[in-house]
Amino acid sequence: MARILVIEDVAAIRRLIRWSLEPEGHVITEAPDARRGLLTLREGLPELIVLDVMLPGDIDGYALCRTLKSQPRWAHIPVLLLTSLSSARERATGEQAGATAYLTKPFVPMELVEVVEALLLPT
Repeated sequence: MARILVIEDVAAIRRLIRWSLEPEGHVITEAPDARRGLLTLREGLPELIVLDVMLPGDIDGYALCRTLKSQPRWAHIPVLLLTSLSSARERATGEQAGATAYLTKPFVPMELVEVVEALLLPT
């Protein structure tokens, strides 16, 4: 069981992520934008962050990922970028931002589960 923070602006996608991961025993916390995601992080540390790239407001997923990876308190938390942006350039931008993994939308729930489980394995 792991605590997972999902930062995604689309409620239906947050629900799909929750429905995919809760049966595996994970505890899901949700935030609809980067600012609320940061507030949630200050309340408690998750073992994994699932992060959309295209978020409302002035902080997109790439910027938030860079912020997370630049802070010692959060840098160790794996970040799974979940986005409809699938070009090689977008993937490279995600890697440069510090993302641990990249999964494109639409996604198959079992694929999400497999990626999440792999990211949660002890290193």
